[in-house]
Amino acid sequence: MKKIIVCSLMALGLFSSVAEADSRYKESRHHREYAKVVQVEPIVVQSERRTPRRECWEEEVRYETPRHQQKSYTGPILGGIIGGAIGNGLGHGQDNKKVGAVVGAVLGASIGNDVTHNRQRPNNVGYRTETRCSVQHDVEYYERVTGYNVTYRYNGRTYHTRMDHHPGKQIPVRVDVTPVS
Repeated sequence: MKKIIVCSLMALGLFSSVAEADSRYKESRHHREYAKVVQVEPIVVQSERRTPRRECWEEEVRYETPRHQQKSYTGPILGGIIGGAIGNGLGHGQDNKKVGAVVGAVLGASIGNDVTHNRQRPNNVGYRTETRCSVQHDVEYYERVTGYNVTYRYNGRTYHTRMDHHPGKQIPVRVDVTPVS
């Protein structure tokens, strides 16, 4: 049992030293230096903010109310009497006078009814002040910086990148060194 534990510990130590050596090898291949920032251009986005605002005013409004009229039967009754008398006067025989009186009374009543309805008075018209409202939107435009286009120079060559913050005067760069075969 002791041999298994000792062998396990030795294997674990061997693997960790290999991993550490690999890590040091990768670090030695990549070296961090600084490049000079030549130009920084902010990336600006225009946006708008809409704020609702209630606007009210006073307005004169026309309204109508129907007049209360008493229902009058005077027109149809008077028309019926006059029509009956005319119909009776135009008839020649006893039977014709009765028929003429009935027809004249019906036509007279109808005409009297029409005349009464055509003479109705108009509705009452008035004005009152009412408050009217509507919703208006105030629009505010603003700009915000969402990032930066950065131009930098390293070893006589110019490079471009996009960053989410202002880089300052220098930008860190990773230099990858590989042996030439």
